Amino acid sequence: MIRFEDVSVTYDGAAEPTVRGVDFEVPEGELVLLVGPSGVGKSTVLGAVSGLVPHFTGGTLRGRVTVAGRDTRTHKPRELADVVGTVGQDPLAHFVTDTVEDELAYGMESLGLAPEVMRRRVEETLDLLGLARLRDRSIATLSGGQRQRVAIGSVLTPHPRVLVLDEPTSALDPAAAEEVLAVLQRLVHDLGTTILMAEHRLERVIHYADRLVLLPAPGEPPVVGSPSEVMAVSPVHPPVVALGRLAGWSPLPLTVRDARRRAGDLKERLAASAPAGTPGPVARFPAPLPGATGTRRLFRRRATSTSRPPQQTHVAEVRSLSVRRARVDALRRTDLTVTPGETIALMGRNGAGKSTLLGSLVGLLAPTSGTVTVGGLAPHRAAPRDLVRRAGLVPQEPRDLLYADTVADECAAADRDAGAAPGTCRSLVSALLPGVADDVHPRDLSEGQCLALALAVVLTARPPLILLDEPTRGLDYAAKGRLAGVLRELAAEGHAIVMATHDVELAAEIAHRVVLLADGEVIADGPTAQIVVSSPSFAPQVTKILAPQRWLTVAEVREALR
Repeated sequence: MIRFEDVSVTYDGAAEPTVRGVDFEVPEGELVLLVGPSGVGKSTVLGAVSGLVPHFTGGTLRGRVTVAGRDTRTHKPRELADVVGTVGQDPLAHFVTDTVEDELAYGMESLGLAPEVMRRRVEETLDLLGLARLRDRSIATLSGGQRQRVAIGSVLTPHPRVLVLDEPTSALDPAAAEEVLAVLQRLVHDLGTTILMAEHRLERVIHYADRLVLLPAPGEPPVVGSPSEVMAVSPVHPPVVALGRLAGWSPLPLTVRDARRRAGDLKERLAASAPAGTPGPVARFPAPLPGATGTRRLFRRRATSTSRPPQQTHVAEVRSLSVRRARVDALRRTDLTVTPGETIALMGRNGAGKSTLLGSLVGLLAPTSGTVTVGGLAPHRAAPRDLVRRAGLVPQEPRDLLYADTVADECAAADRDAGAAPGTCRSLVSALLPGVADDVHPRDLSEGQCLALALAVVLTARPPLILLDEPTRGLDYAAKGRLAGVLRELAAEGHAIVMATHDVELAAEIAHRVVLLADGEVIADGPTAQIVVSSPSFAPQVTKILAPQRWLTVAEVREALR
């Protein structure tokens, strides 16, 4: 159904091809997972299937890509639209209409389907993806995860023979991700739909894949094989595979169920060791990662500064906060306190109010009732110049923070705005994601690279309160590990971190507290181990494998086995 024949893609102005020697085939009715580190060209490979590369992106495509017998070099994206449905990394760039129901119908209208067929398919898709109660909602009022489900639904309604999906679960909570993946699996098994998908959160998707295509490094040819074969050599792998490698299991397990069946001996070896169960109480700041001492100076806050707010017992305090957005009660009587050096993970299903709470802390949203205090100020009334040194937000769409023409210009502007020494922002970018060139336009960066740049821009001002909305979208495991190291360093220097995330593995690794939200209310607030271990939805893979022992991460297990 999809055939790559010795394909290479070189973008205008690039010295080397982004991808080279790509040669593989996706048979009809298979789900093939494209994996690899950030920035190796996964989105480029996906774009070549839909014709967006090179017709929309520019550049030179050598070799041949065919979809259902159509050569994508000679067929533009509109000439492939009846065969290929595409969802990119940014759902907002996908939308054409204003409401959920209209968006689901738009693709079918473009293909000229009969009204009765359109109505039936819209209703089916609303039910399949749990969107029925959102059918009349404006897309602008939806959460990031809800938007992602709408984007997926809009390509399902025309019933394409091929689906191309770029990180389709990155903004979804664990339960919603399982629902979407189950729908995709049904399309493959029952209708013979062909799916090529890229995803960094392999723990969610790997057991659904028929085959894996690994892009090991920029410009290197792909490795193709079964999931177990590719995971044996892949530089990116989920925690269940990392635990299998640590324990010496062969073949490597790909699911929690397989790993649990083999974990008996490992549990016996670990029985005498008490797991840490949490990154540590706030009074004991997390220790820096091995080898991270050289980066500490990047995050050390100034010893004296007349513009700094006075020392507060709490960096931020929320009391009885209610926020109403577009006739929806996004938050209801919410309480939260944040202390220096504390890392808090806000978790909950899509639309629970996590992003609204972050927006309230940085002054983007005014309280309907209740109070919000950050560094002694009410954020929604504070001047931006005063607020930027008290709180910084990296939003779900990090490109919203970027406006310069090159990475170097973006970093220089961040240094000026923060009053930091020249080169501060650039050093932060290199620490987070090495290899990002100075002369690249921020809009040409991958999602992971864009996030690293936006995070560096915010960290340049070294605010006492750092707010992150889905900070691991687009990051591979290595980049996520570097991010975790940076956040540990920031917490060790006394910065408070509040992150809204569906990444249970990140929460298990670095969060002191987990705050669970549902329908705008806090339903649980406590130490990470206490909250995630008791939740089947938010427990990390290691916890599920080694239960009832309370281990959270592979790093904890590795340390205990030494």
